[in-house]
Amino acid sequence: MSGGTNGGMRSNMPALSLHVPEPKFRPGDAVDYSHLEIPTAGAQARPDEQCAASETQGLCFDLVRVLGDDHRAVGPWDPKLEAETLRRMLRTMALTRAFDDRMYRGQRQGKTSFYMKCTGEEATSVAPAMALATDDMVFPSYRQQGILISRGYPIVEMINQIYSNRADKLKGRQLPIMYSAREASFFTISGNLATQYPQAVGWAMASAIKGDTRIAATWIGEGSTAEGDFHSAMTFATVYNAPVIFNVVNNQWAISSFSGFAGAERTTFAARAIGYGMAGLRVDGNDPLAVYAATKWAADRARSNAGPTLIEHFTYRAEGHSTSDDPGQYRSAHEREEWPLGDPINRLKQHLITLGEWSEEQHAAMDRELMEMVKAATKEAEKNGILGHGLHHPFHTMFEDVFEDLPWHLQEQSEQAIHERRVKWPEWKEA
Repeated sequence: MSGGTNGGMRSNMPALSLHVPEPKFRPGDAVDYSHLEIPTAGAQARPDEQCAASETQGLCFDLVRVLGDDHRAVGPWDPKLEAETLRRMLRTMALTRAFDDRMYRGQRQGKTSFYMKCTGEEATSVAPAMALATDDMVFPSYRQQGILISRGYPIVEMINQIYSNRADKLKGRQLPIMYSAREASFFTISGNLATQYPQAVGWAMASAIKGDTRIAATWIGEGSTAEGDFHSAMTFATVYNAPVIFNVVNNQWAISSFSGFAGAERTTFAARAIGYGMAGLRVDGNDPLAVYAATKWAADRARSNAGPTLIEHFTYRAEGHSTSDDPGQYRSAHEREEWPLGDPINRLKQHLITLGEWSEEQHAAMDRELMEMVKAATKEAEKNGILGHGLHHPFHTMFEDVFEDLPWHLQEQSEQAIHERRVKWPEWKEA
């Protein structure tokens, strides 16, 4: 035993202290983002898609940007998309926001129990969806509704799922907004954080084993990078050169804790790729063209058997984490308006106007059209029922769809449950 100690403390050494991350701004504080380094648009080099992963290390600390302050696309990452493609991207992002606004209102009216908006983050799902092939498999988190909308999935079906009504294809078994759409190559959303990462890697490895041409892409929030599944997925993907794109949507906040608790004080999230020997890109997540270009680069890399890529989308969650969250309790209300990278929809709108391919009048007309479209879809879905309306799937279906043939013990449970329900509510009739 060492001498000169008192309960493990040495008088000739300084006492240890624990560091607890603390956000720069709290409710009521003025906001100053001058500590953020926002590089000039177009200044980032674009390496070849089949380069060694080590050649992307600088891009893990930089910020790939295409749209400049003058709303023009510049630099080697400019994807040079046609005006019609840009208008389709703008419309899809605007439709996603209109859908969010309507569903948020529906939750406040008691039509559903829960909803999550992606306001300010639309580019991180819509632009990648447009850069990927429509049959590439996506493993999303719970704020990527823009992917389904991009792929033409019926909005009515999304609302049916949110309302958990009799037309819900998932039969009310998933939390609202946790969609599943095989026909859209959209893997079932899970409420368990980061499970989609190793699932995406496994699917991508299977695609490679079969000699297929499809790749996988997956999304998580920056907080979920602290989960073990994140690191397992990164290891497997690198070791087996899986054709997969890892998207980390760094929107600065988890439900009530800021990104520092996931390691943002020390380095970027894209830098995690370096330790695994993986290609990494850090992208302006509010620049739809930069997000599209980065995803296309990573997709081309995966398809050429050059390996996986980690993309950090540097963005901001403009709304609460969900309808169960009040962000005013833990962050300054000024953060949203002071965010230096602006709003992705407005930035793309201004780019199209600068090109002479759009106008404020056209944009206003489009917003009105999309609002009416979502309103009509909502009314159609409400014919199938809303929360507590009684229009739901037959009671017996809760025991089905797990086994091809219902085993005896579930058969007994089903019969007992139905019997007890009839005893308690004699007037009840099974649909």
